[in-house]
Amino acid sequence: MAAHTAQRANHRKLLVLGILVLLAAAAYLLVGVNVSNEKLFWYAMRLRAPKLLVMLVTAFAIGGASIVFQSIIQNTIVTPCLLGMNSLYTLIHTAVVFVAGSGSILAVNANLSFAVDLVLMGVAAMVIYGYLFHKTRHNVLYVLLIGTVLTSFFGSIQNTLTRVMDPNEYDALLSTLVASFSNVNAEILLLAVMLLAGIVVVFRKDLALLNVITLGRNQAINLGVDYDRCIRRLLLAVTLSIAVATAMVGPVSFMGLIIANLSRQLLRTYRHSQLILGAALFGMFTLVGGQMVVEHLFHYAVPVSVFITVGGGIYFLYLLLTNRRV
Repeated sequence: MAAHTAQRANHRKLLVLGILVLLAAAAYLLVGVNVSNEKLFWYAMRLRAPKLLVMLVTAFAIGGASIVFQSIIQNTIVTPCLLGMNSLYTLIHTAVVFVAGSGSILAVNANLSFAVDLVLMGVAAMVIYGYLFHKTRHNVLYVLLIGTVLTSFFGSIQNTLTRVMDPNEYDALLSTLVASFSNVNAEILLLAVMLLAGIVVVFRKDLALLNVITLGRNQAINLGVDYDRCIRRLLLAVTLSIAVATAMVGPVSFMGLIIANLSRQLLRTYRHSQLILGAALFGMFTLVGGQMVVEHLFHYAVPVSVFITVGGGIYFLYLLLTNRRV
């Protein structure tokens, strides 16, 4: 009876979060828009609607991946960015500008740039982490440690390239290394949605086992779960989801840490369907609200990723100092 009451309470909380997201989305679309002028209204919608959709898709990808990753590692103060996807993204863009130049088709063409990012990051996810998971005898903590080392490795190479790069090329590069929701390509958005839908479909059976996996390796195996295979596939799903989100908008550090822990603290449940939905809704509200602040208060002077990074860093320290496990 108590469990049923808690579940109904969580449904109400998720409903409230959903309403807040809808209100934030409506405010983002309509604030400052001349509704009485039909041409200006639809012009504003053509500019704002794609950016809104990108924020919603990004929040879903990062929120879901963060909850799954924390459950795999069984630690709530880690994020998928520790696997090195953000550093790999910055290295790819730096290498493209360094080798081909900021005016090359690889750097200028949004579709081609997205494809290059996605292919390289996807291959890295499947080859590097699949191989490491096998070599470490399915030890997730070793994979996490190696991912941290790879983050430093990719970052060192990227820093070396920027030091010897032409200053003008470096100025052109900087704008691509910060998460941005401006000038969104609708074709990229459609492809990203299709890829995320494919990830959910392909790994749906493994995602359904998350509630059992969190019980621990021995308990999951006793209940008939192929633990090592399931963990390997879930880790691949996480890295691919982060690769899609990062390739679409750029690195958003600490985003997953914030929304995943807020979801766990609000809902306090073992049901991952609710946790993932809660994290996605928190992410949507955070990104949409943050982007409104960036556009209307700071007039694009500061990207929303800066606020998320600063806030996430402070929140991370709070979680460490309070030693809170949710």
